[in-house]
Order: sequence, then structure tokens, then C-alpha cells
Amino acid sequence: MLSTFLVWGDTAISELFINEQIRDKEVRVVGADGEQLGIMPVKEAQKLADDAGLDLVKIAPTAKPPVCKIVDYGKYRYEQVRREKEAKKKQKTVEVKEIRLSPNIDTNDLNTKMNAARKFISKGDKVKVTLRFRGREMAHMANSKHILDDFAENLADIAVVEKAPKVEGRSMTMFLTEKR
Repeated sequence: MLSTFLVWGDTAISELFINEQIRDKEVRVVGADGEQLGIMPVKEAQKLADDAGLDLVKIAPTAKPPVCKIVDYGKYRYEQVRREKEAKKKQKTVEVKEIRLSPNIDTNDLNTKMNAARKFISKGDKVKVTLRFRGREMAHMANSKHILDDFAENLADIAVVEKAPKVEGRSMTMFLTEKR
């Protein structure tokens, strides 16, 4: 199968089969204005495209029979790239921001961390709240769970707990996401 990749700007698109590159015996043909012209031999479809001064482009190679469209190939490829860029622009990547706490954190420090989490969540990011234990603090893990519960409760107006607090080694972790 002769399929190459063309890099245009920062987008890589798969190049389609056009005109003489189409090796099938019969194809389903779609006209320049979108109407179905039916199933016909490739030579006949190519002649229709040549008469219209356009290209025959194989747009659905896996269909039975393959679907070809009579279009201006340069314009078709340009619009395809533009559509891909638009779709890429509308995608939002969700980042996971981490906030680390310790079991003997003071209320003002906790409030500062909550404000940072509130800012991250309002931007649409997920927040991983980690309560780290060191040394003798490990013996009192169960008593410190209330810190994460209070953290989630204070952010309940804008966030929901995606993953409940869970002990992993020397830390307790909880995930918060934006309320929908």
C-alpha cells in the first residue's frame, strides 16, 4: 500500500490516493457537490473528474467498494488540515497539580494550601492532595485523616472528591476535581 505522510505546518496528515494512484477495479463515486453518482469502473470515474477539471480522491479506502470523491485535491487537503487544527485547539489538557501537607500543619498554612488548590481547580486542573508522614507520625496515620476530610469539605463548593483518601506507603493521597 503506497501511503506517505505529508507534514504541513505542525500537522502531519496521511496522504490519500488520487487519480492514477487508485488501483481498484470499481469504486463508489461521490460528485463535486456531494451527490451520489453510483458504482462505476475507475477509468469512467477518472474521466468524469477530468471533464470537471478536478481530481478523483479515494476518501474511504476500507469501504466495499472504496469511496472516491471528485474534488479539488489541494483545497480538500487544506480544509482537512484546518479541521484538524480546529479540533486540536478545542481540546483541553487536564493537568494534575499536587499539594503536599504534613500531619502537624497549622491552620493558616492549611488555608494557604486550600487557596492554591481553589485556584488550580478553578482553572480546570485536578488536584492531588498528599499528606506525608515522617518518623513517629506513621504511628498516628488514622488520626490525621481528618485533615484531608476538612480540606475536601472546605473546597466542597467548587470541587468533588474523585478518589477518596488512600494510604500509599508513607503518605495518604486524595484527588479533587472540578464540580460539573
